[in-house]
Amino acid sequence: MNKSLLGCTTGLLCGVLILHAGSGRAGDLAENSNSPAAADLARQVDSTLAAELLVNVAATEPVGNVSPPNVAALTDDETFLRRVSQDLVGELPSPEEITSFVLDPSSDKRAQIVDRLLADARFGRNWGQYFRDVILYRRTDERVLRTGPAIVKFLAEQLSGEARWDQIARAFITARGDVRDNGHTGLIMAQMAQAPEIAAETARIFLGVQIQCAQCHDHKTDRWKRQQFHELAAFFPRIAIRAVKEGDKRVSFEVVSRDGAPRRPKDGKARGNVEHYMPDLDDPSAQGTLMQPVFFLSGEQLAVGTTDVDRRTALADWITGKKNPWFGRAFVNRIWAELVGHGFYEPVDDMGPDRTAAAPRTLDLLTQAFVDHNYDVKWLMRTIMATQAYQQVSHSRRDDASTPSAASCPQPLRADQIFDALAAALAIDEPKQGPRAQAGKQRPPRNPRFEFDRAFGYDPSAERDEVSASIPQALLMMNSPLLQRAINAKSAGAVLDKLLAQNSDDENVTTELYLRCLAREPKPAEMAECLSYVRSIDDRGEAFEDVLWALINSTEFTHRK
Repeated sequence: MNKSLLGCTTGLLCGVLILHAGSGRAGDLAENSNSPAAADLARQVDSTLAAELLVNVAATEPVGNVSPPNVAALTDDETFLRRVSQDLVGELPSPEEITSFVLDPSSDKRAQIVDRLLADARFGRNWGQYFRDVILYRRTDERVLRTGPAIVKFLAEQLSGEARWDQIARAFITARGDVRDNGHTGLIMAQMAQAPEIAAETARIFLGVQIQCAQCHDHKTDRWKRQQFHELAAFFPRIAIRAVKEGDKRVSFEVVSRDGAPRRPKDGKARGNVEHYMPDLDDPSAQGTLMQPVFFLSGEQLAVGTTDVDRRTALADWITGKKNPWFGRAFVNRIWAELVGHGFYEPVDDMGPDRTAAAPRTLDLLTQAFVDHNYDVKWLMRTIMATQAYQQVSHSRRDDASTPSAASCPQPLRADQIFDALAAALAIDEPKQGPRAQAGKQRPPRNPRFEFDRAFGYDPSAERDEVSASIPQALLMMNSPLLQRAINAKSAGAVLDKLLAQNSDDENVTTELYLRCLAREPKPAEMAECLSYVRSIDDRGEAFEDVLWALINSTEFTHRK
């Protein structure tokens, strides 16, 4: 392998670009967006963010050193199409789609492609996979992986329709039923119905607050007290996971409510308590202090003895209610981070009144509009994608977390997205999954997607600078039989087999490979490098195998830029 080949495709623009709310293609997208409110808000977001950035710079620079913000370049059409395609549907556009989009003279073509992709069935699947990973990455038991397909199916159906984020959150918080058929049980199943763990994940995912740090002691850096954590856990003690059997065979699990009396005490300690007790740190064997369900953000409370359904329904009401500012802020912050590349709070699930947002006025503006639009997920994404902040040329991730997000940052693709990109670029037919995993197995049946998930998977809530390449990833890319067959120029029906048979012009083959893998044409220097390498190798097929291998192993392929 010619190492310089790999290098020619991995460069990413560096340097911090300063945002200015000027005119340009982003303005066209805002102007032509389906929702006038979204268009107006996109312009306000750019203007507010530019002002906050200028204030931030002025506060840290000596007097007289501050210049007005510069206009950062917007992405070209190829980059924009790849970006919105990967962000919305999790896949690269085809070479035909790229050509059609680039040649389209319409002034509102960016708005049109955003709307078209939001209406695509793949949108729900892509974001269902994202939130599946958010929920399952911090699981407490490997058996909960069997809930993954159901979670994706549930979320795909909800997000592809017109469901609001508050409706989705309520479904997860109040869920009951068989985990194979009811994807909204995934959050409870992921924590095996343990009240403290469910409380912690509910606050983290839906409020952006890591109150679990107060489980054993008062929070060290936030205002949350240990009692408040256990009052939140008191909403969840009446949930249980029960085996679902067919004859003598356990085939699944179901989430159920249990409001009856606890089972007979054993060794002096009751089992299956229907109330939550805060442990006694001085005497772990003691029952602890009986806790009343109290919502820590508002002080709203229920009486001890309230049924499971009433507890979780009330908590869902309080969490998703428009009087609670943190529910909307948490979602806006998370989606902004995913689309623009860096959240107003980092990490995205560590917010709260004792934390400071990088651009608080911009976040407040977006959040209030999101709440006013009844937590409409597609509206929020359309609005963010109409901003210049989203559409600008990507820059390297900033070091100073207090600086507002000036423009888009490169994002590592999730495992599902990498596998889908490989499948599309190499025309791979994904093998069908085997029978559903049986109870007692630690992992779902193996297939290439699961292999990529193990190698490339990461916590979607983690800061992106913590996500790095690894040796297992490199080994999988080198040793996967599926990839080896797909790259082999002599494999009948493979991409290279067809391209080389149909094209005697090496420039055409190179261009097609770049379009398939990177959703753009090669730059002149890249074309020259590839052609020089191909002509230096006696075997044309082997040479293009190396070119193709270099492309799918490039940083540009594994990142959304």
